[in-house]
Amino acid sequence: MMSIKIGTVEKIIKDKDHISELLVKINNEDCKAVLYKELTNNVAVGDRVLLNTTAVELSLGTGGNHFVICNLEDCERNLRPGGHIMKLRYTPYQLKVFAAEEQDSEYHDLFNQFKSLNKTPVIIGTLHSMLVPISFMAKHLDNQLKIVYIMTDGAALPINLSKAVDSLKNKKIIEKTITVGNSFGGDLECVNIYNGLIAAKEIEKADLIVVTMGPGITGTGTKYGFTGVEQGQIIDAVNTLGGIPVAIPRISFADKRKRHRGISHHSITVLKEICKTKAYIPIPKFNNGNDNVLINQLLENNIDKKHEIKYYNVEYIDEVLSACPFNMRSMGRNYMEDREYFITAALSSKMAIDLIQNQ
Repeated sequence: MMSIKIGTVEKIIKDKDHISELLVKINNEDCKAVLYKELTNNVAVGDRVLLNTTAVELSLGTGGNHFVICNLEDCERNLRPGGHIMKLRYTPYQLKVFAAEEQDSEYHDLFNQFKSLNKTPVIIGTLHSMLVPISFMAKHLDNQLKIVYIMTDGAALPINLSKAVDSLKNKKIIEKTITVGNSFGGDLECVNIYNGLIAAKEIEKADLIVVTMGPGITGTGTKYGFTGVEQGQIIDAVNTLGGIPVAIPRISFADKRKRHRGISHHSITVLKEICKTKAYIPIPKFNNGNDNVLINQLLENNIDKKHEIKYYNVEYIDEVLSACPFNMRSMGRNYMEDREYFITAALSSKMAIDLIQNQ
């Protein structure tokens, strides 16, 4: 069920190729709203718009915006030529994309001819906020590295919602983006993670592939009830295709929830039970009592026996991230408030580059 209201566009705050941020008036109250141009027409000041107001009424953090359903002054829109793969299928929002693997694509045969990722490292995160420290650190360590980001459909579906992706692409840190499943808006569209990985390697010629969901994550406080469970399935997909999965454990000592202290129960569940194959896992050495917490969690859950664990000193990583010009926030916390979380994400890049250099 959704809440729907009619509002009037008061101001266009930002207008980009694929997304606009608006100020709209609803019942004499000014509110912010997001418009995705893949889903609806442009608007002008004074236009009446139909809005999904559900997230704001639920006081959600991530996703807590109004979203434009349609411009009531200009409702009709015609299909563009090319492509026949549907995303958001069988909903009122379903949209057509031109997927890289479909039969009319110039890349179609490439997918059938694919043999292997040839040990290309694939960094697999669980939260979108990991993307900045991963990418920034990787590019810092190797400026020639070609990084391709694959966004899954575990959280936000439109990639253009991500300000981080926009900034990283503008600074040429991320070279290309691929959206898989029901996520959409990447430089390439693919049907699933397997073909997304193939496209990153064979079409975009990635040296390093980064996979994680878009902004937002769903969690329920239950063992298996979180969208980050996809990390385990992606680890197996990377191994199936001949890549090297580098899995980021979600580590924090700032989160007040006991289940997320040290290595989050999300990561323990994924690494212990969900994935069926081995991943490479970087673990930070903070040289304080937190190290024992992490080591005990790994040993108690036999994660050290199932996966390839490597411990890293973090002084240099800390120094580099402290000077990072990009906004880093996770669960409302900035870098200084949750250093362990961001440092662990960045360590995955150090591990991936070590793996490249040792081949």
